[in-house]
Amino acid sequence: MKRELASHFAGQIYQLVEQKNAVGFPYDGGICTLRAFDRFCASTFPNETALTKELCMAWAVRRPTESKNTFRNRIIPIREFARYLNRIGEAAYIIPPDFVKKGPRHMPYIYSEDEIAEFWRVLDGIKPQKGSLVQHLVIPTIFRLIYCCGLRPGEARKLRVEDVDLSRGKIYILESKGHKDRIVMMADDMNEFCRRYDKVVRSVMPTREAFFPNSMGVPCSSGWLSGTFRKMWAKVSFSGDEAARPRIYDFRHTFATHRLYLWMKERKDLSVQLPYLSAYMGHALLSDTYYYIHLVPEQFEAMSGLDFSHYDRLLPEVKGYE
Repeated sequence: MKRELASHFAGQIYQLVEQKNAVGFPYDGGICTLRAFDRFCASTFPNETALTKELCMAWAVRRPTESKNTFRNRIIPIREFARYLNRIGEAAYIIPPDFVKKGPRHMPYIYSEDEIAEFWRVLDGIKPQKGSLVQHLVIPTIFRLIYCCGLRPGEARKLRVEDVDLSRGKIYILESKGHKDRIVMMADDMNEFCRRYDKVVRSVMPTREAFFPNSMGVPCSSGWLSGTFRKMWAKVSFSGDEAARPRIYDFRHTFATHRLYLWMKERKDLSVQLPYLSAYMGHALLSDTYYYIHLVPEQFEAMSGLDFSHYDRLLPEVKGYE
């Protein structure tokens, strides 16, 4: 990373990242922001050697395309860098913590079973593309895995071949949110789908490191995954509602919600089952899992066979998708 930096702050940025890594924090998101900050300093304040208020506030200008939370996430690593400089005895301006407050949580889109089935149909119809050996195989598999196992998109995207034990149906999620590891078990049909996928991809790219590689054999990028989702979702007949803007991450919400529906259909004790779901999804608190569960009346009654009116106060429903 040191060779990639160009501003007068390159050495200190490298030291901060090295310190984070030394105590077990990969700090991937912070590194990306600090690289961008370094380029900004090199081009806009090429002679500046101190982290001044003028420099920091020039960086802290919200871009037209940024949401409040994206803007906030761009500020946090710079505040951390300033605190680090202060700790090593260098004067640095710290952007106030309340400079930008966290925005409201996104209201997730809960996919129906019909929508998911048609989305799979669209993905399975992708043809091999010239110059891309495995893209038509990666796309149907990675999106299925995200939904069927409730993974965060980044967790699926960063999987290495060695992280997926297809003989036992185990996925090893390493250093995910909160720097925690966990094991995720695949259902038999998902495991078999991954086996068939891996067999073909391995024949084409026998030395790949990434389970879901790009043409170079390394993990596909976040931008590519998001762009692919938007392009594929536009082909689904349900996608015409401008008010509904599904995201990849909403598959994780849908996984948790659909699991609840099925447990209720099976008359399972939710107080017993929910802690298992929480651990499976990698949550530290049960309240974190509650955020992912949303009762949508039509889906609830269709999948659980129960009268929604008897349960409408159990968990927050998704307003706007009724």
